[in-house]
Amino acid sequence: MRKIILAAAIATSALGLAACSETTETETEEAVDAMAADAEANADSAGDAIEGAATDTVEGVEAAAEGAADAAEKTADEIGDAAANVAAEADAAAE
Repeated sequence: MRKIILAAAIATSALGLAACSETTETETEEAVDAMAADAEANADSAGDAIEGAATDTVEGVEAAAEGAADAAEKTADEIGDAAANVAAEADAAAE
């Protein structure tokens, strides 16, 4: 009788461990899948942020270049006007 009870207890324990390990395996797989999905989402988010920063940088450089070109054109116009004034004054003084 004792042997039968002992055998039943061992069998029950073995089945419990088998069921437990299957559940643990399933939960582990689900956790790994969730972590992989999170890592992929984070990588996508980081890629989007980098792309956005690069776009902002390019737009900033373009705006700065346009501003510099406008300033150079204005300066050239002012120098041309000043030179014309000096030439006009020289003509007036020569008369």
